[in-house]
Amino acid sequence: MHTVGPHLSIAGGLDLVFDRAKELECNALGMFTKNQRQWKAKPIEPEQANLFRVKAEEAGFKPNQILVHDSYLINLGHPDPEKRAISLEAFRDELMRVEQLGLRLLNFHPGSHLGLVEPDESLRLVGQCIDEALEHTEHTIAVIENTAGQGTNLGSTLEELARLYEMCRTKERVGFCLDTCHLHAAGYDLSTVEGLQKVLSRFDELIGLGKLCGMHLNDAKAKAGSRLDRHESLGEGTIGWACFDAIATDPRLCNIPLVLETVDSGKWKAEVARIRRATQS
Repeated sequence: MHTVGPHLSIAGGLDLVFDRAKELECNALGMFTKNQRQWKAKPIEPEQANLFRVKAEEAGFKPNQILVHDSYLINLGHPDPEKRAISLEAFRDELMRVEQLGLRLLNFHPGSHLGLVEPDESLRLVGQCIDEALEHTEHTIAVIENTAGQGTNLGSTLEELARLYEMCRTKERVGFCLDTCHLHAAGYDLSTVEGLQKVLSRFDELIGLGKLCGMHLNDAKAKAGSRLDRHESLGEGTIGWACFDAIATDPRLCNIPLVLETVDSGKWKAEVARIRRATQS
């Protein structure tokens, strides 16, 4: 079964994502567990965690249908040891919050070398931080997201993602999320079904599709290879519906959260409905 839904607001309480999911008739979702632009947050109280778990069960959501995203501030590849330590502490806290809620998947961007060290050295630091942070939880999976290739950010190519994976010791608890807009912007042209199939085949060859724990379904405002991370509503950008319809009917992409981060929330229900209809056809 394909599962799809938007990245939803946690305003008013973490458990309210399930009320919003019901309104949109989705069977997957993305979310934060705290303000994504702040380093620290109030701990999740046991009562909050219990309410979240109860409402998740009532709504029929299993842990593999929810993709949590970490703070945008975290940079595990930071060359400065003190600044990297701050990111590591925040990342560890994010992993623990996911586990408190009974979830499993924490999606994050690899980080940036900031032009201060070679990319491979920064990737090594990321891998080291992932392994260290995972030691503090039992079940959470660190889900690495590809990037659009902007600036000094790591992880814009499948080859770089594969190198990072190889640098991790705790491979059984490392997975990946492929963002379609980021792939397209990085030079993987997804405007045809053939382009999508090439990406999936190459990912399978380098890492293995069994390690794909989620996808972000976003059209792109800019052309392929632009290196611009500019999301667009599905079918209204330079990728187009052919790619997203193909994702919705690909049996290899069942049972992972397909999360919309598209720009117009007023179109989410229609976007979810089209993906789900394609899945059932």
